[in-house]
Amino acid sequence: MPRSFRVSDFDFALPPELIAQHPAAERSAARLLDGRRWPPADRVFRDLPGLLGPGDLLVFNDTRVIKARLLGVKASGGGVEALVERALPNREVLAHVRASKSPKPGTRLRFADAFDVEVLGRTGPDDALFRLRFPDDPLTLLERHGHVPLPPYITHGDTEEDERRYQTIFAAQPGAVAAPTAALHFDESVLDALAQRGVQRASVTLHVGAGTFQPVRGEEIGAHRMHSEWFDIPEATVAAIAATRERGGRVVAVGTTTLRALESAALGDDLQAGSRDTDIFITPGFAFRVVDVLVTNFHLPRSTLMMLVSAFAGYEHVRTLYAHAIDARYRFFSYGDAMLLERPLRQSRDA
Repeated sequence: MPRSFRVSDFDFALPPELIAQHPAAERSAARLLDGRRWPPADRVFRDLPGLLGPGDLLVFNDTRVIKARLLGVKASGGGVEALVERALPNREVLAHVRASKSPKPGTRLRFADAFDVEVLGRTGPDDALFRLRFPDDPLTLLERHGHVPLPPYITHGDTEEDERRYQTIFAAQPGAVAAPTAALHFDESVLDALAQRGVQRASVTLHVGAGTFQPVRGEEIGAHRMHSEWFDIPEATVAAIAATRERGGRVVAVGTTTLRALESAALGDDLQAGSRDTDIFITPGFAFRVVDVLVTNFHLPRSTLMMLVSAFAGYEHVRTLYAHAIDARYRFFSYGDAMLLERPLRQSRDA
């Protein structure tokens, strides 16, 4: 009989000094825990090409992190901070807004002492998001006046290093407010080695939202409401996955965002190209249809991503891998080290 899980089952004690505050000196110099089998192997990320085979397909998320964090003041002079979640038509955005008192519709907020925005109202689950109207193209204004939206557990303000390193080398489609962090470890030397190995490449786009850091409150997993994110699967990627299946290769998702996009697009019988929103919530018992291997970083306790990797590689296996990682002093979260996981053979693609 399948086990029934509670949120506390995905908790663990993490020494705070293991939360990485800065990236490794070189992207591919981060550590890589090869957790496909037990016992795991302690490696370096640049070893990844040798762990994949000719004919395998790496799928990346090509989203680009925007400077989504804005600092400003209300008309009263009080401080205000906005984290833009998504750009909308007509120069509007959805944003999280922090202020001593929530601004009301019609209020004007001044950001970076450079431009004013109008508060249009609130929306989303629990009215958590504000609709704001910008005076010009939001992405242009954010690039000029915004800050890199570093995760809440990184304690320093954004720097030039963060502008370079909290972005993948193949970022192309602007819209994310958090990086697809597993892909931060790839550099040109690793990509060249993968190509020489005969590993193919494809991409998807999923604009990572701030909800990726949202804690799961309470104990009942089923009561949690997932945030929504926009994704796009190109026809070329669907074709590349089909060709990989025909030649007996494996589909390797780089990061949980790529996995979420691919599995969302395959909730019907076949993988479907196109763009839409997803609020997929992957927990143990989920029937994976696309992804065979996952490259991922280490995730927050009690988070939906801990549930996702436990669903993918097995709850007990992931627990032992995390215990090993803590004992071996791996670095955790966005700027931390990586892990390689494989779906157990007993999980049929067509389950």
